[in-house]
Amino acid sequence: MPKGYWVSAYRTISDPEKLAAYNELAALAVNPAGGRTIVRGGRVVAHDAGIAERTVVVEFDSFEQAVAAYESAAYQTALAALSDGVERDFRIVEGID
Repeated sequence: MPKGYWVSAYRTISDPEKLAAYNELAALAVNPAGGRTIVRGGRVVAHDAGIAERTVVVEFDSFEQAVAAYESAAYQTALAALSDGVERDFRIVEGID
């Protein structure tokens, strides 16, 4: 069964306090859902139309698990805390195996 991934690229962070609150609450949703953060910040080399921005990747055992974690009440609470504190590109993608 292919894994599922959350991929977030943060274009701007306008409110670091909201991001910090989100990070705490998101962990309460991601960890019980079986998510594992495999990339958080760190060095980025961007090519083509890419922007060297903060990137976060969370791995789940399945695509369905990744979608369910996003839709969970716990994660929706984290999103409410984040609110307009960042501008990001967030995707849920399916792995190839």
